[in-house]
Amino acid sequence: MTEDDLDQVLEIERKSFPQPWLRQHFIDELNFSYAFPLSAFDASGRLLGYICPMQLLDEGHILNVAVNPDDRGAGIGRLLVQKVLDECSSAGASFVSLEVRESNISAIALYLKMGFTEVGKRKRYYENNEDALMMEYIFGNPG
Repeated sequence: MTEDDLDQVLEIERKSFPQPWLRQHFIDELNFSYAFPLSAFDASGRLLGYICPMQLLDEGHILNVAVNPDDRGAGIGRLLVQKVLDECSSAGASFVSLEVRESNISAIALYLKMGFTEVGKRKRYYENNEDALMMEYIFGNPG
């Protein structure tokens, strides 16, 4: 992801979340030394989705991920999450964690299929007091 991507990123962000990140949030991620935001484009240069992961020491974390609503169900989310797992594994991470809305059934199903496990809950984590499921992918886990 680069600053040139941000207009398209913000459009998807606004379509995806009730409390979308602001441009400055993404700029901060682009400038944070432990973060490595990624974008996925089609052949014409249209943004399909993005992910904002970071890794500090042996801990990876996914802060934000979204796919353009028109492109959901085509494997873009899986591709982005797999790229993060590959990058974190190569950089020596022991695990990758994330939080996901309890109501986001399709994302939870994807994460479970990819080998993430539920490890806890953050009560009233989201703006509407919705709980977040805490999930982890542990490298070397046969799960």
